[in-house]
Amino acid sequence: MAQKRFLGLQVSSSVGYHGTWFFRAVFVGLLAGLGAIAFQVAGQVIVRFVLIQFSGFAPGEGHGERAFFEAPDVALSFPWLLLVLVGGGLLSGLIVYTLAPEAEGHGTDGAIHAFHHGRGNIPLRVAIVKTLASAITLGTAGSGGREGPIAQIGAALGSSLGQWMKLSARDRRILLATGMGAGVGAIFRAPLAGAIFAGEIMYRDADIESDVLIPTAVGSIVAYSVYGMFMPPELCFAHIFGGLADYSASSLLELLPYTILAVSLSAMAWLYVRVFYGLHDLFGRLPGPRHLRPAAGAFLTGLVGLALYRISGQNSQVLAVLSTGYGTLQQGLESPEEVAAGVLLVVAFCKILTTSFTIGSGGSGGVFGPSMVIGGCLGIAVGKLCGQVWPDLVNPGAFGVVGMAGFFAGCAHAPISTIIMVSEMTGSYQLLMPTMWVSTLCFLMCQKVVLYRKQVNSRLDSPAHSGDFLVDILQDLSVRDVFDSSPKLTRVPEKTPLRELVRILSQTHQHFFPVVDDDGRLAGVYSDSDVRPYLYDDVIWDLADAADIMTTEIVSVTPADDLNAAIRRLSQLGVDELPVVDANDGSQLVGVIRRETVISAYYRKLTAYQEEAHAHAR
Repeated sequence: MAQKRFLGLQVSSSVGYHGTWFFRAVFVGLLAGLGAIAFQVAGQVIVRFVLIQFSGFAPGEGHGERAFFEAPDVALSFPWLLLVLVGGGLLSGLIVYTLAPEAEGHGTDGAIHAFHHGRGNIPLRVAIVKTLASAITLGTAGSGGREGPIAQIGAALGSSLGQWMKLSARDRRILLATGMGAGVGAIFRAPLAGAIFAGEIMYRDADIESDVLIPTAVGSIVAYSVYGMFMPPELCFAHIFGGLADYSASSLLELLPYTILAVSLSAMAWLYVRVFYGLHDLFGRLPGPRHLRPAAGAFLTGLVGLALYRISGQNSQVLAVLSTGYGTLQQGLESPEEVAAGVLLVVAFCKILTTSFTIGSGGSGGVFGPSMVIGGCLGIAVGKLCGQVWPDLVNPGAFGVVGMAGFFAGCAHAPISTIIMVSEMTGSYQLLMPTMWVSTLCFLMCQKVVLYRKQVNSRLDSPAHSGDFLVDILQDLSVRDVFDSSPKLTRVPEKTPLRELVRILSQTHQHFFPVVDDDGRLAGVYSDSDVRPYLYDDVIWDLADAADIMTTEIVSVTPADDLNAAIRRLSQLGVDELPVVDANDGSQLVGVIRRETVISAYYRKLTAYQEEAHAHAR
C-alpha cells in the first residue's frame, strides 16, 4: 500500500485527504491548547509576583478560573499600582515594537488580515511575542481580554505549521483559522463557539468561512481538552462564569424589555467603537517613539481606576475597569442585588475608556473580554431598571447573560458564535430565545459599527477567494448569451490562394478565420499568426491555399456550453477567439466568441452580484 509522510510519520494513502486534515487539526489543537496554558500561566505569574506583590491589587476572576498561586495579604497601594501599570505598558511596548510590531493591539484583526491579505502567513515569532506582551499587559492590570492574544497566538502556530509543511496558501489559511478557533475555544472553555467564531469573525455580513468549520471544530475540541485537563479536578471542564442561577425565559412578553436591552446595547456598541478607534487614532498621531505609547495608555488607565475608587468611597467593585473585570461581572450575574445599578453603569462606561487607553495605545490584549464586561454590566443595570416596571418579567441576572452576547454580536458582527460562546461560558442554554432575539437586533442595528476593521463584507470581497468566484459566475452564463453570430464573419473556402488570404488579413480585424468546404461546412481554422510568416514570401503566395495552412484539429464551443468552458479553452490555446459550432453538428459554424466578450460578461455579472449583496447589507 502506498505510503506518504506527514509530520515526519509514515501515513497510509488510504487515510485520504480528510484523514490528513484530521491529523493536522489535532496537531494544531495540541499546539493551541499548550499555547493557551503557557499564556495563562505567564499571566498569573506576573499577577502574583508583580501586580499583587507590589501593589496589593488582586484582579477578580470568574468562578471557573484557576488561581495558580496563593495571594499574599498586601494592602492596596495606588501609587504602586500606577507604577506597575506604566512599567507593564513600557515593557510590553518595547517587546512588541522591537521584535514583532504586527503583534500590537488586540490581535484578532492581525489574524483576520493575514487570512484575507497575507496568504495565511503569520511568523512564529508573533506567537512568542504576543504571549509575553499580552501576559505583561493583562498581568499588570491593563484593561483587556484574552481572546485577541490567544486568537493571534493560535493563528500564528497554525500558520507556522503550514509554512513548515510547505502547504498552499489555501491550506495555510485553514490552519491559521484552526489555530485561531482552537485557542479561543480552549481559553474560554467554549469549544463549539471557538470553531464557529473562527469562520464567522472573518466577515461583517451574515457570511461564514465554511472551509474551516470541520478542521476548526476538531482543533478546538482538542485544545479545549488539553487546557481542561491541565486544570485541577474541580475545574477540569468548568464554565468560566459558573455558579449562576437557572435563568430561563418562560413568556414571549419578556421580549419587550429585552428589546429595550437591545437598543441600549446597540447604542453602547456604537459608543465603544467610536471611543476605541478615536483614541487609537489619537495615540497614532502622537510624536515620539511608538513603544512609549502603551505606557502612556497604561498611566491613563490607572488614573481612571484611581478616580473611580476615590469617588465611590473605595468601592472595590469599580476596579473592574482594570484587568479583565470578570470578578465584578461574576458577582453581578450571580447576585445582582449585591451590585448597585450605578456601579454597573459606571463600570460599563468607564471600561470603554480604560480598554481604549490600554489597547488603543498599542498595548497587547483582546477586546472580547472587555465586551463581555461592558455588555454584561449594562445588561444587569438595564435589567434592574426594567425590573422596576415589570417586576414579574425581568430577572437582572438573565439580562446580564443576554447583554454579554448581544453587545459583542453587534460590535463584532458574529451573532451565532457569540450566542453559543456565552451559553458555554455560563453553562446555560435556557436563555437561547432572548439571546437570539437580542443578538439579532443588535446585529441588524449595528451594521455600521465595525470593531474589527480588517473584516471584509463577504467572501465575494475577500482576496482569499478572488479566484473562487470567477468559475462560479461564468458557469451561470452560457456561450449563447455573448457569442457573435453576425454574418460579417469572414469565412474562407478551402481553395482560396494564400495571396487572397494576405489581402483578407489586411482588410479585416479578425484574428480567427474559419475554412469551409464546397458545402459550406467547417473544414478547419487558421489564425492571423498562421499567415504572418508568409507575408514577405510572395513566391509561395500562388502555390499554397487555405487548406495548406489551416488546422483540422478544431477547438470549439457550442452555444449550450458555459463561459467557464469557453475561457478555459481560450486560455489553453492562448488565442482571443474561438469558433462556435452547432451542438448537433460540429461542422456547422454558427458564430465566434471572443475573450474580451467573456471578460466583459464576467464583470457585468460580478457587478450585479456586488450591488445585490450591498443592497442586502443596507
